Amino acid sequence: MWWPAALAAAVALGLGVPALMAGGSSASETVASAPATDSPEAGFARDMATHHQQAIDMSFIVRDRTQDTAVRNLAFDIINTQANQRGMLMGWLDQWGLTQSSAAKPMAWMKMDHAYTAHDGSLMPGMATNTELDKLRGLSGRDAEVYYLQLMAEHHKGGIEMAQGYLDMSTNPVEKRLAQTMVNGQRAEIDLITDMLKERGAKPLS
Repeated sequence: MWWPAALAAAVALGLGVPALMAGGSSASETVASAPATDSPEAGFARDMATHHQQAIDMSFIVRDRTQDTAVRNLAFDIINTQANQRGMLMGWLDQWGLTQSSAAKPMAWMKMDHAYTAHDGSLMPGMATNTELDKLRGLSGRDAEVYYLQLMAEHHKGGIEMAQGYLDMSTNPVEKRLAQTMVNGQRAEIDLITDMLKERGAKPLS
């Protein structure tokens, strides 16, 4: 179940990380100039990797709960896209010599006026709760499709909020480009999901 993320991490380490070292910088110079562990760069990498992992998990769940081609194709795209992006984020943390987790509260790096209250496994805005994931696992067919699409739309909205927050604070051009790709891609998928829900006689949760 976890092979896409593992493969993406290997690809990121082999292909994505050298982009950060362009211009002839040595490994020691890269680590010396790496972001601090409490920086927006490190915080975004850790938190978005966690956020992405749940989208991957939800997509695996629905893949086994429906035979609908359109929904399964969307799930497949999300698994591959977000596993690849997650691998890049984890690869950068490794290159920076930073841990892949920290004791800081999720999204603390954003310095928001109001903090999100984690509950029932939902650590950040848009993330499904454990109860919602259990409900998805218990559905099948159209019911599973609709609930997955609704949860994923909310998940994408939370992801866009985080990525946009990072863009407003970013100092790392490579990570900034990835964040912008996330914003553009997930906005497009929200439009697609809204249309897919309408085809099934349903609406987004918000």
